[in-house]
Amino acid sequence: MQEEALLAPAAVARQLAHDQNAYAELGQALRDNPPTSLLTVARGSSDHAAHYMAYLMMARMGRLVTSLPMSLVTLYQSKLVCDGLVSLAFSQSGQSPDLVAPTKFFREGGARTVAFVNADSSPLADAAQFVFPLRSGPELSVAATKSYIAQLVAGARVVAAWSGDEDLQAALQQLPQALEQAAAQRWDVAVEVLKNADKLFVIGRGTGLPIAMEAALKFKETCGIQAEAFSGAEVKHGPMALVEEGYPMLVFAPRGPAQAGLLALAEEMRGRGARVLLAAPEGTPGAELPLSCTGNEDLDPIAVVQSFYPMVEALARARGRNPDQPPHLAKVTKTN
Repeated sequence: MQEEALLAPAAVARQLAHDQNAYAELGQALRDNPPTSLLTVARGSSDHAAHYMAYLMMARMGRLVTSLPMSLVTLYQSKLVCDGLVSLAFSQSGQSPDLVAPTKFFREGGARTVAFVNADSSPLADAAQFVFPLRSGPELSVAATKSYIAQLVAGARVVAAWSGDEDLQAALQQLPQALEQAAAQRWDVAVEVLKNADKLFVIGRGTGLPIAMEAALKFKETCGIQAEAFSGAEVKHGPMALVEEGYPMLVFAPRGPAQAGLLALAEEMRGRGARVLLAAPEGTPGAELPLSCTGNEDLDPIAVVQSFYPMVEALARARGRNPDQPPHLAKVTKTN
């Protein structure tokens, strides 16, 4: 897991060196023939990457994006309207039947179907009309790392191509260097604080919330910690009742419109006695976990997770667990 996480910057560089024309053509097609609806099709870490792309699309393009409950197609056999639809599926293996079946259904119904997949020779790739290889290379660890980061980058590339944002496109080209810096950040204090934890809140907001969701999943699968991800706004609606003296909270506060509220939340939770681990750019008051910045603040969450992965791998080992072989899990999960 650690080795693959540290290979992510090189994987991103490899992806960015390929398929420029394909992304540009998809962006042009979305401008020439705007979708009437968009939805994402994904599970697990891939679903968190899809959420990141969806947030960017909604924030930058003003287009609502829905996360598909796959059971609508696979179990309930709902006759969803496909006119004007663009579906975007994310997967590492491309093997799960509940991603393949909706993609086939939408394509047969006349929708434009897109797949971002690491295994470009896979059932999902065969089912989709447009296929974008992640190019992250073989991933042996059960816990996805470099493929997740590659999915985040692929989603950002779609938004950059659709919007024609030259600043975002330039920042994407600089991203491998920013990720190298992020991978070198030391978050040792988090290992020390969390090595005996049995529960945890992970807080983010906006483009950072999908990173919090991914982090919570990794805490569960590699460390055996009951971690829950919440928006910095949502946590005040009920979950905060659980916060007591010493309750551990990891708050991701990268640059952007959500940062000020997250910093205020971290301070408030400290006042309630929580043990807050604040991840923020260096120089931020109260930040124990330094965050690297990228060429565009919308890409900063990708650097956040690049710094997080080595820490959570080390935390798993500090807790006496093998992060490369989590109990009861397999690399490829096939659900219907």
